[in-house]
Amino acid sequence: MSASSSSLRVDSVTKKFGDFTAVDDLSFEVRPGRVFGFLGPNGAGKTTTIRMIVGITLPDEGRIELWGRSVSGAVQERIGYLPEERGLYKKMKIADQLRYFAALKNVPSAVANKRIDQWLERLELTEWKNRKTTDLSKGMQQKVQFISTVLHDPDLLILDEPFSGLDPVNVEFMIEVLSEFRAKEKTIIFSTHLMETAERLCHDILLINRAQKVLSGSLRSIKEGYGKNLIALRAVGGEGILSDRSLVGRIVQNADEVVVELNKDADPQVLLKRLLDAGTVISKFEKIEPSLNDIFIDQVRGDAKARTEVEAE
Repeated sequence: MSASSSSLRVDSVTKKFGDFTAVDDLSFEVRPGRVFGFLGPNGAGKTTTIRMIVGITLPDEGRIELWGRSVSGAVQERIGYLPEERGLYKKMKIADQLRYFAALKNVPSAVANKRIDQWLERLELTEWKNRKTTDLSKGMQQKVQFISTVLHDPDLLILDEPFSGLDPVNVEFMIEVLSEFRAKEKTIIFSTHLMETAERLCHDILLINRAQKVLSGSLRSIKEGYGKNLIALRAVGGEGILSDRSLVGRIVQNADEVVVELNKDADPQVLLKRLLDAGTVISKFEKIEPSLNDIFIDQVRGDAKARTEVEAE
């Protein structure tokens, strides 16, 4: 993909703070109109990377381009950035804050007032318009911060832990709002620890751990190429079959079913036949793909194990 055909291009970027390497030779691209999940455990380097993208800090090595151009004030006008650390003024009225943030992005006053009213209604905050930040719950503050991020109708949304402080109902609400942006073919980059949410929203993902890229690509291709042979099973009996390590590699017990991970070359039909021959009563036998959460945990654990082995040599 050429630089001009991508919304964002990060090329061999490294960032150090003293002797600590926060981001190590990181490269990736984000395609226009895609939802890009930037994933990794705490301290992996996600927020540092985002801060370099929006120009808060500069890389020590490498290059970052937005729409084929170096990061500058002009291209930053096309970005909406929701930082992990929230930045509302505690004693200021919500409407006044939103007008101020809109003015910083050169949104005309009349346009800003109209958009503020529309967004407050959309996010069910109209009655709080003239209240101060300290009067709002943490979840409400998060929604106000989101409004400040989108008032200038950005082409690229960068959201660092956007669901922090939201209860499950409001997480669903925000997913719905982000899906509307996705339908408008806006480019969205967001980091989150909520793998299920990322799985629902993302076209592409990048997983980093300890400052380096571990895994990247489209969510579909990553799942298809993951190589796990998984069966969701709900049954009575068959314990002896499931303990056969020549067939079954691992079993994960969930609330009302088990997930059976077959050995790489094992045939699910062989397992089904053996269970039936043993008189097992089966109410569910379904081949499933790994969840993003499974992939995330396996990759982070595997990366940590590989690094430990290298260090021990």
